[in-house]
Amino acid sequence: MNNESSLQPFARYRPVALGTPDVHIEERTGSVYLKSRETLAALPPRLLERLLHWAEVRGEQTFVARRGSDGQWQRISYREMLARVRCIAAHLLDHDLSPERPLVILSGNDLEHLQLALAAMYIGVPYCPVSPAYSTVARDYAKLQHIFDLLRPGLVMAADGAAFSRAIEAVVPAEVPLLLVRGEVAGRHAQRFDALLKPRDLDAADAAFARTGPDSIAKFLFTSGSTKLPKAVVTTQRMLCANQQMLLQTFPVFGEEPPVLVDWLPWNHTFGGSHNVGIVLYNGGSLYLDDGRPTPQLFGETLRNLKDISPTAYLTVPKGWEELVSALEQDGELRERFFARMKLFFFAGAGLSQPVWDRLDRVAEQHCGERIRMMAGLGMTETAPSCTFTTGPLSVAGYVGLPAPGCEVKLAPVDGKLEGRFRGPHVMPGYWRQTELNGEAFDEEGFYRSGDALRFADAANPHWGLMFDGRIAEDFKLSTGVFVSVGPLRTRVILQGAPYVQDVVVTGPDRQRIGLLVFPSLPACRALAGLPAEASVVAVLAAEPVRQWLAGLLEELNREATGLASHIAWACLMSEAPSLDAGEITDKGSLNQRAVLSRRAELIERLYADPAAHCVLAQDRP
Repeated sequence: MNNESSLQPFARYRPVALGTPDVHIEERTGSVYLKSRETLAALPPRLLERLLHWAEVRGEQTFVARRGSDGQWQRISYREMLARVRCIAAHLLDHDLSPERPLVILSGNDLEHLQLALAAMYIGVPYCPVSPAYSTVARDYAKLQHIFDLLRPGLVMAADGAAFSRAIEAVVPAEVPLLLVRGEVAGRHAQRFDALLKPRDLDAADAAFARTGPDSIAKFLFTSGSTKLPKAVVTTQRMLCANQQMLLQTFPVFGEEPPVLVDWLPWNHTFGGSHNVGIVLYNGGSLYLDDGRPTPQLFGETLRNLKDISPTAYLTVPKGWEELVSALEQDGELRERFFARMKLFFFAGAGLSQPVWDRLDRVAEQHCGERIRMMAGLGMTETAPSCTFTTGPLSVAGYVGLPAPGCEVKLAPVDGKLEGRFRGPHVMPGYWRQTELNGEAFDEEGFYRSGDALRFADAANPHWGLMFDGRIAEDFKLSTGVFVSVGPLRTRVILQGAPYVQDVVVTGPDRQRIGLLVFPSLPACRALAGLPAEASVVAVLAAEPVRQWLAGLLEELNREATGLASHIAWACLMSEAPSLDAGEITDKGSLNQRAVLSRRAELIERLYADPAAHCVLAQDRP
């Protein structure tokens, strides 16, 4: 491992309390096992013990806030939240809800969503936050129908009747009660959320809370990364508490100062709903809901919020960091507010490009005289989500670090790679009503089989930690028998193609050569092409500066190629964005390699038949 890949010894970082990774590593029966030597501390029996604690200790402190229609922050304190949760919980008892008849929430991140979710957990009723995209973007409702068929909910909440009416009419049975925050659904009676805040006797709700424990199901979260229909991950109280205790021991800073987050990440995904909300609740912090997104239309709202609230940690996806670093470079007021209390950065969901990372370090050094540590790791819905963190000695793209306290990691040989498998109190008991999948999900030792390939960052220094090595199922062989490792190649294309590459799919199963389907970042390509906003997508992608850039990228990538397994014959810019309905893109924005290859099989056939007519070709051969 060269010096460029390690934490630079001359770089000054803002002081922050981090755990000291000390990992036991052993090899037996052909697999390698890693485990932190630090024991996981005792866990509370349920996550809402922390709400009761902070309501008593920091009762008037803001727990959660969101801007209202007047632009002012609507705040709910810890004491007020506990009172609301108990009251709503008492009303929910009227609906005879249970794991067999759970609560389904069709809503984005909002104050009502959080109150209702916590109230359901208070009485031991699982809830399921469904991706709003399944209702408001999708048109065939196949995934939404699958979710309802699997869960058989006893109550459905929607933030806005008008926005969700078509989906409700399509999939919600007439006998299932509706709960609406606002709006109407034609022909359907609905209870109003405000009615749940009317005073009720709380004894039955408090008794239900007392009966909950570590094995109580907190929620169902649906996976979305497979070509198959989503799977319902059972998420227990033990899983949520274990993950938060892992985070606290890995990042003791969360316990030193109440964390303040300004966050947009969706609660139907484990990173936003379990990881981020949990950090605030477990450690008595404050969560400011950000209605912005890292898009040209909505990022202004994120900047508005960050100029108003100074977070202590900032967590977002790489696209969010790309947008934010550009704004930080140009806006002194934003820098002043953003860096005022900042202790840690986090990213998840994909690799953060090194140029963006370097710019972020540079703007922090220029403003603060020091860098802010950027953290990442490896997690998944089935592990609530955290397994490893990058608290080891390296800082490089693809590094996922070392196991958190309480997490056991097993590296098992599969098809020439090492599959990462995980065991611990944070791992799910299984998928809901899909028992046939559970046998495949766990190995003979009870480790969850993630499908992620991992490798040691440096075989000579295994205690440095692990690197992500792609998805095992995505890898394939060329017709020549040469094995193609898709993950590392895809990561190289995205990182080296920034800012013009949004995502990419590697083609070539049973073919002689590798090709690329490149999903471009249209705003960046439009700027490169020098074309006006009204220019068509086809015109932008056909512009000579864009094609010259793509040819240069191929040349750069192939310069590092070592043979057919990594040499790219052609690249084609996709004018059609990935389809959510067809399963090409998940609700959290990740691309499904196999779904794209399947749906665009005819296009790929044409590209291989006559690449010169449709693609930019490599100028050299391996």
